[in-house]
Amino acid sequence: MATAPAFTKRDSWERIRDTLGPAAAGRILDLACGPGIVTAALAPTAREVVGYDLTPEMLAQARRRCEAAGLTNVRFEQGAAESLPFPRAAFDAVVTRATIHHFPEPAVVFAEMARVLKPGGHLVVADIVTSPDPEDAALHNALEILRDPSHIRMVTADELLAFAQGAGLDVVARARWTERRRFGEWAAIVRDAARTAPLRTIMRSLARSGLDAGIGLSDGADDLEFDHHWILVTATRA
Repeated sequence: MATAPAFTKRDSWERIRDTLGPAAAGRILDLACGPGIVTAALAPTAREVVGYDLTPEMLAQARRRCEAAGLTNVRFEQGAAESLPFPRAAFDAVVTRATIHHFPEPAVVFAEMARVLKPGGHLVVADIVTSPDPEDAALHNALEILRDPSHIRMVTADELLAFAQGAGLDVVARARWTERRRFGEWAAIVRDAARTAPLRTIMRSLARSGLDAGIGLSDGADDLEFDHHWILVTATRA
């Protein structure tokens, strides 16, 4: 997973780094850091980056990545996003990428991220969002769950903004972009043909029936294709 194009592609983590402004030089929490791609990208300009993740395997990959890059201002901690082991106002910035759809209670996670931000600190969240149409969103999320059972629910852009505002944060910027995906590379991330082979059949049937799940699902000449719609939200704590 750590080498999949969706995770290593510079687009989303460069956007995160660029939107931090002066906070990029401070103390940063990379929440649900996974294999440490964002952690390593932010460390060269930061005073310190803390990579935090629930999964020991991901933390081990992140640690190896940062050690290989010679980064000495990075440390890692394990734990749940819903209960951060950090004091109030501990960080100049909190960032998280492609994580919100894995949390059963996103509002709780946003409240925790807001709690550990210093006044004036920046929260930057980048994630894939789903269609505002409930039927399309339900179908889209069902497909994601069939591929990856750790997926909980992709939210809409409006929901994600509401989570930030509900945590008492001021949304100061947002950006959106679309990434065209191919079934083969998307399925390869989970490395489980027993799940992805029948999923390909289901998605091909949907595409040929004109059901696109709000993601532009189509049966292309070489492979099934669809869109992932990203949003990047920057918010500050008063």
